[in-house]
Amino acid sequence: MSPDALVLHIVGASALILVAAHAAGWLARRLGQPYIVGQLTAGIALGPSLLGSAAPGVHEALFPKGISPALTGFAQISLVVFLVSIGYELDLRILGDRARSAVAVAGAAFVVPMAVGAGCALLFREQLRHLGMERELSPAVVVFAGVALSITAVPVLTAIVRENGLARTVPGVVGVSAAGLLDVIGWTVLAGTLLNSGAGDQALAWQWRALLAVGFIALMPLVARPLLRRLLWRTAMEPSLRMALLLGFALGSAWVTHYLGLHVIFGALLAGAVLPREQDGTLDPDLVRPLHDVSSLLLPFFFVVSGQSVALNSMNATGWIALPVVTVLAVVTKVGPSTAAARLSGLERDDARTVGVLMSTRGLTELIALNAGYQAHLLSEQFYTVLVFMALATTLLTQPLLRLVGRLSHPTPTPTHADDTSGPTHPNPTETPLPGV
Repeated sequence: MSPDALVLHIVGASALILVAAHAAGWLARRLGQPYIVGQLTAGIALGPSLLGSAAPGVHEALFPKGISPALTGFAQISLVVFLVSIGYELDLRILGDRARSAVAVAGAAFVVPMAVGAGCALLFREQLRHLGMERELSPAVVVFAGVALSITAVPVLTAIVRENGLARTVPGVVGVSAAGLLDVIGWTVLAGTLLNSGAGDQALAWQWRALLAVGFIALMPLVARPLLRRLLWRTAMEPSLRMALLLGFALGSAWVTHYLGLHVIFGALLAGAVLPREQDGTLDPDLVRPLHDVSSLLLPFFFVVSGQSVALNSMNATGWIALPVVTVLAVVTKVGPSTAAARLSGLERDDARTVGVLMSTRGLTELIALNAGYQAHLLSEQFYTVLVFMALATTLLTQPLLRLVGRLSHPTPTPTHADDTSGPTHPNPTETPLPGV
């Protein structure tokens, strides 16, 4: 493909991706579903399973193989920008008086799905082999199966909490706080899994990569945070230059973690976590808004790249049976243990049920983890497809399940100081959740 033809195809595909994904997200929101549901559906529809089957010539004309590296690059950059904002906004200080409940819920919502997922991977190895997995599963694959069931999506959960008027209620505060804590646990386990999977620079043993990763993580708050505070917060700098330096810092951090086998997602999260806050501990709105704008604009590329790997055409009978089974497991292992933990920690019965339902939300965070696992060859194409649809189904089920427990019309105000914020993971009341999640 000539350079001119390559540019022509990239521009045309980009226009289609942006318009189709955001239009589908708008439609999903009109139907009472999170924006991500529409964007992911659009990504799958533009992939080989639907558009490629219905009109293979059109799919090949719109998405020739030559432009795949460019689209993948856009997708990775969108993830970096998005996760920088997530890392910057994550603040476990919001636990407050509900710390006991949040810790109990986070522990139950991680341990039980993790054990069930890993156990099922070992028990049903023959069925997984029919989904394209290896006969002998590596420890990294077994652990990743557990991680895939244990994830809760903080951005999507936050959006659902806000849109349903639960932000100032006990279950809203506990649910988002527990999800934030669970994110820390989940990303840590996923990092160890990817390090042990053989990803990254193969010239380095995983032990050396783990040691270098620990050193890098330790140095970031000690060196990068003071430097950023002095350079970007205490000097008069044009907003565009300030944002360019911040994104350059985030991309550099992502490059380091990817080199070490931790994927770009960990470097981006770490970069966001070490960004200095305002003197009073609040977020800088001049930083948050541009990050939200850029990431929400570019995230459709991630959904389309993820959709390109979904292979409905190659799904066999085992895959179609596995899809509802995995979805049911994903819901039950989240809702049941989370509800029980919330109830035992002192929440009322209805509040505990609401927390359990909220913890079953997966959405974008699940897709990011699945994409990382797929790139690290921990998932076959068919198993990846099953888990992507599980993520979509569990996100779709959140609203109906919330209505089932009767919490949408009767939120219980929280008596803690946590209701001073308009959203648990966004301390500034001027902030808005990403429209892409």
